[in-house]
Amino acid sequence: MRISFHGAAGGVTGSCHLLETGSVRVLVDCGLFQGSREMREENIHEFGFDPASVDFLLLTHAHLDHCGRIPLLVKRGFRGKVVCTSATRELAELVLMDTARLQEEDSERAKRHQGKGNRYKHLPEEPLYDSLDVEEALKRFTVEAPYDQPIQLADGVRATFQDAGHILGSASILLECSDRRVVFSGDLGSPHHPIVRDPKPCPAADFVIIETTYGGRTHRGVMETAAEFFQVVSDTVDGGGNVIVPAFALERAQEVIYGIREGLEHKRLPAGLRVFLDSPMATNATEVFRKHTECFDQHALNVLKERDPFMFPGLTFTRDRLESKAINDVRRGAVILAGSGMCTGGRVMHHLEQLLPRPECAVVFVGYAANGTPARSLIDGAKTLKLFGQDVPVRAKIHTINGFSGHGDSATLLKWHLSSGPNALTFLVHGEPKSSLAFQEELSKKGLKTRIPELHQSFEI
Repeated sequence: MRISFHGAAGGVTGSCHLLETGSVRVLVDCGLFQGSREMREENIHEFGFDPASVDFLLLTHAHLDHCGRIPLLVKRGFRGKVVCTSATRELAELVLMDTARLQEEDSERAKRHQGKGNRYKHLPEEPLYDSLDVEEALKRFTVEAPYDQPIQLADGVRATFQDAGHILGSASILLECSDRRVVFSGDLGSPHHPIVRDPKPCPAADFVIIETTYGGRTHRGVMETAAEFFQVVSDTVDGGGNVIVPAFALERAQEVIYGIREGLEHKRLPAGLRVFLDSPMATNATEVFRKHTECFDQHALNVLKERDPFMFPGLTFTRDRLESKAINDVRRGAVILAGSGMCTGGRVMHHLEQLLPRPECAVVFVGYAANGTPARSLIDGAKTLKLFGQDVPVRAKIHTINGFSGHGDSATLLKWHLSSGPNALTFLVHGEPKSSLAFQEELSKKGLKTRIPELHQSFEI
């Protein structure tokens, strides 16, 4: 049996791992590389394996860095089956269609402005894939995986999805291959977060592939996180400004909306606060959340019995561009949630252009920001940010509230991993080198064997 790593090896994005047994070739995730231009260029390279040779793609969840290259995989020859939870299937369709649309728009813009200066020179003239490619890829999503129910993939090979507590429908995956057990963590959520359940412990395993996004970090607790967010919003509104939250459309946006509703209900936020969810994809994703309550934790289910957990007075969902532009007329007393979470594109860019120069405003980051992204530049203290070809001064206050993160911290990862058993060989992926090395040290203290794979590296197991 052989495992090879074709993404999220030495970095956080592009998750893609291939397990080969004597009878079947199984790919776990096929995500998009995000971050710096050099990192994004990895998307156009060969996968490191023949897509046509893959029998199954097991998808842990619908975030772009885990599903974003699936249409390209199909375009290059994959004809196997995609296996995932029902909620992941619906969210992946939203994500992939939105990504294709953005690529199509960037391509048209690049062609239209060819030779007209530097403003659009970074945009590719041809998309990685288009909407038709996504439609073709979605035809491969043919196997639904309920939690905790084994699925036979081939003789002696079966897969079991269990709740990873990261986003709606997210899963860790146990692959039982004859007498060996291989566990892929996917992305693991933090305990006690709203809406989704806590991650289930790692099953007993011979081999574990675990994400290390925050392998060297400790998050604040949920209550402290909420208190910090409420304070930032209150201070900014009292000071005559607006708050912008660059939010991932899946889970982070819904979690922040859920938290704001609770803050208003408990009078911990200013009365009359206006909230804009300025993201068509996040709006559509919220509808998927309302549909898949089987993924909710008990608190969210209790709220659901009395009211819609994602609606309250003052909340506006904006779909079209005119509605989005009209938000600029609201000069104070508003929270604006818009994608993308790493500020690599989307409507958040226009809001940043308006709000960054205003010292009475605030930008609050509630998710991971990869190296090379505008979000990371702001977090690291950039004095200006290049937006639409112009240097925009950064005078707004910049806040990072990691307690909202959908990724578990070092203590959460360690607790999840320890139930795998004392003899598991662990591969550390989906983390910047510093985070992976920090978590490797924690596991080594407990006498556990680890490897940090490089891109396209393979191992006999």
